[in-house]
Amino acid sequence: MPQLSDQHFENVADLIQERVGIQIPAAKRTMVEGRLRKRMRALDIESLSAYGRHVFEEGHLAVELVHIIDCVTTNKTDFFREPAHFDQLRDELVPMLRRNGATHGRLKLWSAAASTGAEAYTLAMVLHDMAMAGHALDYAILGTDVSTEVLRVAADGIYPEEVLQAVPPHFRRRYVMNARDPSWKVGRIVPELRSRVHFKHLNLMNAQYAVDHDIDIIFCRNVLIYFDKDTQRAVLSRLATHLQPGGFLVVGHSESMAGAGVPGLEQVSSTIFGRTKGPIA
Repeated sequence: MPQLSDQHFENVADLIQERVGIQIPAAKRTMVEGRLRKRMRALDIESLSAYGRHVFEEGHLAVELVHIIDCVTTNKTDFFREPAHFDQLRDELVPMLRRNGATHGRLKLWSAAASTGAEAYTLAMVLHDMAMAGHALDYAILGTDVSTEVLRVAADGIYPEEVLQAVPPHFRRRYVMNARDPSWKVGRIVPELRSRVHFKHLNLMNAQYAVDHDIDIIFCRNVLIYFDKDTQRAVLSRLATHLQPGGFLVVGHSESMAGAGVPGLEQVSSTIFGRTKGPIA
């Protein structure tokens, strides 16, 4: 089957770098082409080379842009990924915020690279468990992603059994509804949690984010690794402005150096940064 031409692959890579900030090296070409074939077939186009011409030579880029972004940026996500962060959320971050009186009654969290919603719903499970344990905790969670396709999955809150296996049994019993027909092998997040989590489209490459500026905790994990250092710093600088003073930013374990020296952030542990008091210079 004909592949993308070298020029059209470069066009795709440049487009993703410019619009989303993700670098697509030549080594990822097979992956990119494999993902674009799904869109090619949906349009009943006979080959990737023809799809490349359709997009870049025949005037259909404006329509195809969102589909290309969806194809190339859809990444794997898991419930309770890097579980130590959720222990820290429960045992350290939330108690510290409440002790300092920083939450103004409702804890506000933002999953800034939400993908299909596993991280946002994991946050909800942990916080809801705290509330049920008598902590009188009110909370709201925002999940954002650049891919509209994964956000539809997140909003539905329906996941296959193999994805839900990562949810510990205690949380699974409380917060996941099994399908009426076991042969479907899916489960859905309970309404009590879905009502606490709101998803919307957001591109971290945008100069401004339509998000509140008094967020208590931002999780931005395992997405910075796809950006170059300048983009990492720019994204983290923007995220910092959406944290209230005393709030926290959590990054992935492979991204711990990305926040070093970012104005308004001070490192409090290997992967957690605190928002400093006062205006950001």
